[in-house]
Amino acid sequence: MSTTGEKGSTTAKTPADFLKSIRGRPVVVKLNSGVDYRGILACLDGYMNIAMEQTEEYVNGQLKNKYGDAFIRGNNGLSKLDFTWK
Repeated sequence: MSTTGEKGSTTAKTPADFLKSIRGRPVVVKLNSGVDYRGILACLDGYMNIAMEQTEEYVNGQLKNKYGDAFIRGNNGLSKLDFTWK
């Protein structure tokens, strides 16, 4: 929770608010398998399905593939998803 400082008003940011704010921005999606997908976050749903554009796949830090669009299924055994933005 953050406060604005004016007249004691507070604004709470939810995870959904955060994800909406980074839509259309460059992100890195790290999977437990060690594979990173870097690209533009197009959308994300409640099942953690992720659609990305201009996606690059990195394995152990090495570029392996480039994709125009990519879809990562959230229910496909992903136990951890780490978003960072550039």
